[in-house]
Amino acid sequence: MKITWLGQAGLLLETQGLTVIVDPYLSDSVEQIQPHFWRRVPVEKGFLEIVPDVIVLTHDHLDHTDPDTLCHYLGEDSSVCVLASGNAWERVRRQFGGLRNNYVSFNAGTEWTEKGVHFKAVYANHSDPFAIGVLITAEDKTYYVTGDTLYDERILDSLPQKIDAVFLPVNGVGNNMNMTDAARFCRRIGAVAVPMHCGLFDEKDMNDFPYEKKIVPEFYKEVTLK
Repeated sequence: MKITWLGQAGLLLETQGLTVIVDPYLSDSVEQIQPHFWRRVPVEKGFLEIVPDVIVLTHDHLDHTDPDTLCHYLGEDSSVCVLASGNAWERVRRQFGGLRNNYVSFNAGTEWTEKGVHFKAVYANHSDPFAIGVLITAEDKTYYVTGDTLYDERILDSLPQKIDAVFLPVNGVGNNMNMTDAARFCRRIGAVAVPMHCGLFDEKDMNDFPYEKKIVPEFYKEVTLK
């Protein structure tokens, strides 16, 4: 599987002929509402030209479910499977429609398989009560994208024993884990960890994340998992 970090919590996954985008934020939407959250890294517009097969939206916050980004992927002529939790599902289904798009209400416990790639929504503890994380299984590997979340034993109790890599927020604000708690979380899972949600709206250095098996991603570059 090829995995590219899009910044913030956005990921592009390419596997088994399937193109999957998770929580893409490729605009300046947040700055328009909260000026102190301005982009430190310009948008790489080439990623707006991708034709995704699946879009996963973990919750309905603007840096995860962004109409100014999603309008490039969803329209009357697109044919995308959108796996969206609670409020995000309501928003995109109402705003974008499209007879060929398949909007799936994807809440904790829900499973979906697309062209041999398996998706499972798991609980997340965030300020959006419908927030989820997602387990993505392909090529005999399971990748866990936590979505925005705090440390919570209920999450850990719901996870499978084998997770090959976890992608998680470590910024410590907005009801997300800080680096200390995120490291505890990762040690419980035991997987390689990719810290996210830093560097776009702040100056935090993800190299400070105190977890031994971390891989610090770079904007718009492939994440090489060990």
